[in-house]
Amino acid sequence: MQPDKHHEPLWTKSFISITICSFLLFLNLQMLLSSFPAYVTNELNAGNIAVSLVTSLFALSAIASRFMTAAFMRKFSRDWLLLTGILLGALTTAVYSLSGSVGSLLVMRVGYGIGFGMASTILPTLVSQIIPAKRMGEGIGYFGLSTSLAMSVGPMIGMNMMNNLGFGPLTIAGTAALLLSLPILFFSQLISLSFRTGKPAARSEASVQNRGGFNHKLWFPALLNALLSITYSGLLSFIVLFGQFAGLEQVGLFFLFNTVTIVLIRPISGRLFDRKGPVPVLIPAGLSVAVSMLVLSYSDQMVMLIVSALLYGLGFGAIQPTIQAWMLRVSTKEQYGAANSMFYNSTDFGVAVGALLLGAVASATDYAVMYRYSALIMVCFVLLFAVSRILVRRRQPLQA
Repeated sequence: MQPDKHHEPLWTKSFISITICSFLLFLNLQMLLSSFPAYVTNELNAGNIAVSLVTSLFALSAIASRFMTAAFMRKFSRDWLLLTGILLGALTTAVYSLSGSVGSLLVMRVGYGIGFGMASTILPTLVSQIIPAKRMGEGIGYFGLSTSLAMSVGPMIGMNMMNNLGFGPLTIAGTAALLLSLPILFFSQLISLSFRTGKPAARSEASVQNRGGFNHKLWFPALLNALLSITYSGLLSFIVLFGQFAGLEQVGLFFLFNTVTIVLIRPISGRLFDRKGPVPVLIPAGLSVAVSMLVLSYSDQMVMLIVSALLYGLGFGAIQPTIQAWMLRVSTKEQYGAANSMFYNSTDFGVAVGALLLGAVASATDYAVMYRYSALIMVCFVLLFAVSRILVRRRQPLQA
């Protein structure tokens, strides 16, 4: 008698190790990303456009890096690429504080984007290959906690260190967080075996990728993820400046309370997706994000900020793993690498577009109006998804 596939082991040593490494990678990103606006504005005397470029150039270079990584994986060992990405990210993080101008900082951001893009392509592909297929939504939900927790606690840690210790010590802490992933990868033997075998493992993986082809079903969920990421870009790039505008001294608490509901909703939304598909998750979650942005735009006291944070965590924490699991569900195992790459590329694309678009809105109006535009974007998210489901139901039986 074969074991029930719904009860195949999920919490293996490899799954836990990759999840921890993903957390450290995104913690490094988020600690610095949230502090760059204040650093660029206060230390380098730059305006909103320069703040937007610091975010968008990184995101665009990460997107390009993921395409580059997919091509390199046909010729080089996956483990060499992962190691190179982590080391490049650590090196550029370490020298951020040495930049004396916006121009030199932007060059470093491009270098960091390349390293981050390499590592953030390989780690989720590794984990999606070891999650049991019948538990993909649940597995991605738990794995996604690494990203969501980093997105929540990273900005809070970064802003507190920036305010109390300065930008230099913050870069040291970010470098240490990223380098900590290396002993975890080696001691868990996640990279040591392929690291010794070298190119044969890479050729085998390349042949799998070539057989997988591109899946056109990935475009729509990737578009939805990009729309969500635009709202997140507005938080990363401008919430500190919004706090100054609205007179909220502890605006960094947004990310702390955001974490609470993300942790609660991730496992629930993953199991719900496995049983019912994306509909019962994405529509209420999208509305939750829209209401959160609207509440934030009117926040002039901490109670409103906390309510906004809790609502955003509910929506964001449910949407991201659902979309990633959805993209994996409509892909074959041979296409998992492409699906993960497109998921993270759509995230970075949304962050890049959001930084420029919302930065332009903020310059023309103010930060409160900017967050109301973010709410409108999430209304479009819900309407697009609802219409797509209606059209699918009319044409054929629902396919997740």
